[in-house]
Amino acid sequence: MKELSLNILDIAENSVKANATLTQIILKEDADTVTLSIIDDGKGMSEEILRGVVDPFYTTRTTRKVGLGLPLLKMAAEQTGGEMKISSKQATDESKEHGTSVTATFNKNHLDFTPLGDVASTIVTLIQGHPDTDFYFEHTYLQNSVNFDSREVRQVLGPEIPLNEYEILEWISNTLEEQYKNLYKV
Repeated sequence: MKELSLNILDIAENSVKANATLTQIILKEDADTVTLSIIDDGKGMSEEILRGVVDPFYTTRTTRKVGLGLPLLKMAAEQTGGEMKISSKQATDESKEHGTSVTATFNKNHLDFTPLGDVASTIVTLIQGHPDTDFYFEHTYLQNSVNFDSREVRQVLGPEIPLNEYEILEWISNTLEEQYKNLYKV
């Protein structure tokens, strides 16, 4: 993928499809590295599926025979000298803790580092497409950060106003863009 924001979109969509009620997207950045974590409380994966998810020819989808999201993220991280780790705990009748965590670390100074892209628009797109799912987003660079938590917005608006209303999406977009103006100011 040409931008990490597209990887974020793809993997967060997997979280939604796994019935996650909350998907956390966390970017931690310093002068040399970017660490991306996507953590959900979805149904999780079995050990068998977990072993196969980084194989591009393995997918649980029935609409196509390949699944490229996680393999492409892994490749993008490893091309910079970084790595990707994935863990998952499958939901069972007895378990209250379940979900999947994907963490990829990138060396920003490497020639093959994929640019972040428009992460703010990615978050807005996720909310627009999945207004009933909660998203927590945090992007830190040194001491500055961009933060958004749909649970806080939902609490203020109440249950009768969906988050994918045009005015709400515009406010979310403007809020994120305003925060991004100050992210890289040291």
